[in-house]
Formats: sequence, C-alpha cells, structure tokens
Amino acid sequence: MAGLCKAMIIGNLGGDPEMRYTPSGRAFTSFNVACNRTYTTADAERREETEWFRVTAWGRLGEVCNQYLNKGRRVYIEGRLSSRSWDGPDGQRRFSLEINASDMVIVDSRPRPNGQEGSAGAEEPSDLDSIPF
Repeated sequence: MAGLCKAMIIGNLGGDPEMRYTPSGRAFTSFNVACNRTYTTADAERREETEWFRVTAWGRLGEVCNQYLNKGRRVYIEGRLSSRSWDGPDGQRRFSLEINASDMVIVDSRPRPNGQEGSAGAEEPSDLDSIPF
C-alpha cells in the first residue's frame, strides 16, 4: 500500500512568485506562503505566530501561479511534501522542506486600482473556475 505525504495550506504570499526553467525547458515557479495562527495562552494573552512554507509549482500550474499571483494574495495550496539537502557555502549541510503544488486556488479577490475590492477587469477572468489548474 502506498503512503500519503500531502500538505494543504491557506495563507498569503510573502513576495512575488519567481518563474524559472530547468535546463530541459520545463517551467517552474517558486514562492513563499505565510500561514498565521492565533491562540490564547494560559494567562489569557492573545498571541499570533506565523509559519512560512516554500512552494514550487511545475509546468502549466507554475505558469498560472506566475501570471495570477503576487505579494499579499491569499491562496489555498495543496501538494506533496518533499525535502532537499545541499551543502552551503560554509560547508554545512542544509535541509529544506517544501510543498510541490498540485492544486492552487486564489482565495481572495484582487483589489481594484482605486483600493476597492472586486475583479481587476480584463487581466483576470471573471470566472476563475475556467482557469485550468
């Protein structure tokens, strides 16, 4: 029986996505998502903590993420967890846990240029379900 290694997060992009290409020409887009959690301590003090996740989207999904996402957008990301390791410039072994996205849904609406909420016009389709991701 196969195992399960899946992550689902909802959060805000910490910066604009960065799209690159592998040497074979395959597109991939990387971005960070911040997920906030608010809780109350035993002393009735409210606290908030933020957890950051590195997300990589490949192929067509990567192209869509690069086109429609930008810093601050609220997104739902679903995908599998994967780890990487490498040697840093100081010779230390480094490790990273990231999400390889298989699905992305924009949760918020894009603000209009004058600051009002709503669709942005011709740049973003009015029916987001028609986007192939």
